[in-house]
Amino acid sequence: MGRERDIRDEELRRQAEAGRTAGPPVDDPSPSARRGGTEGAVGQGINRENMRRAAKEGLIKREEELKGDGLYGSSTSDPILPAALAELVGTFILVFGGTAVAVGAILNLPTAGAAYDSLAVALAFGLALAAVAAAIGHVSGGHVNPAVTLGLAATGKFPWKSVPYYLGAQLLGAILGALGTWLAFGGPGRVEAKLAATYPAQGVGDLQAFLLEILITFILVFVVISVATDDRAPAPIAPIAVGFALAVGVFIAGPVTGGAVNPVRALGPMLVAGDLTSAWLYILGPIIGGLLAAFLYDRTMAQN
Repeated sequence: MGRERDIRDEELRRQAEAGRTAGPPVDDPSPSARRGGTEGAVGQGINRENMRRAAKEGLIKREEELKGDGLYGSSTSDPILPAALAELVGTFILVFGGTAVAVGAILNLPTAGAAYDSLAVALAFGLALAAVAAAIGHVSGGHVNPAVTLGLAATGKFPWKSVPYYLGAQLLGAILGALGTWLAFGGPGRVEAKLAATYPAQGVGDLQAFLLEILITFILVFVVISVATDDRAPAPIAPIAVGFALAVGVFIAGPVTGGAVNPVRALGPMLVAGDLTSAWLYILGPIIGGLLAAFLYDRTMAQN
């Protein structure tokens, strides 16, 4: 009996010792357990890094999708009617603001004790365009000029299907702007000043006026294309730059052609005043100048 008890005690002792050596303490992991824990931590870190990278890539992709493909961050895929309405209102502001000041200068009417002069005309058009570009640029691109619209379409930066809507809205806005100037100055504004419609100056031939309109519109559209379509250009200065470019064009050509720089700016007052003299050069000249500027920038300087 004592012998059997001793054998059982010995077996229990061996089993206890085997149990102690079989399972390592939790706070003292074996080398394989330590390797497994390290590999798990590394795996978790890699997974977290992959998730951050995926989130960043998704954010960048979303920003690219939301980024406008038109002038001043506008999108050419937005509904056409709000954009066309913005073009109508913008062109109205440009033509009304510029021609009203020009008629005041032509009639030598005083404001705040002094009469307008030719300096005020160029500044009025430039400031009006800068204001319009800032106000509706994000909606329609703020073209307000068929030369800009056709230049963008010809270089693939604007859909051709939207061109008729823009051109129609721009022409209607220019006519309304001329009517606003007529309303402001009455009969003398239409009869004597012809609502500031542009015509070649005395002694200036149509060919000279035609070439000059090409040159000054080239300046304007080149600036528009460069600052409003290229991401490298600082966006906040775009409206100011295009306003200055228009003012420069009017300063240059004002004494020679009237400085239309815009087919509808010329046609609107001409139609309301009932005098379409030399209208062709104010249509073709700016369009050719705009196309040349758009193709030059797109083929040589645009960001690939």
